[in-house]
Amino acid sequence: MTPSQLLLEGVELMLFGVGFVYAFLVLLILCIRLMSYLAGRFVSAPAPQAAPAPVPVCGAETDADTLAAIQAAIHQHRARRG
Repeated sequence: MTPSQLLLEGVELMLFGVGFVYAFLVLLILCIRLMSYLAGRFVSAPAPQAAPAPVPVCGAETDADTLAAIQAAIHQHRARRG
């Protein structure tokens, strides 16, 4: 075989390989979209649940000075953020 024939066979083999990979990827995308459609159609999404009630951080044993310091820190933080 001459070098030009070998080169043409290599290019042909490369094009077949790229074509098969491209066809496989297109088929894979189509299958994923079909499965997504079927899953969305036959499986219902769970209903959103209400958020649980927040647990108070400060208990009854928190003294007035500590509570005032926490409130001042929160006020200062919110004032800096704008």
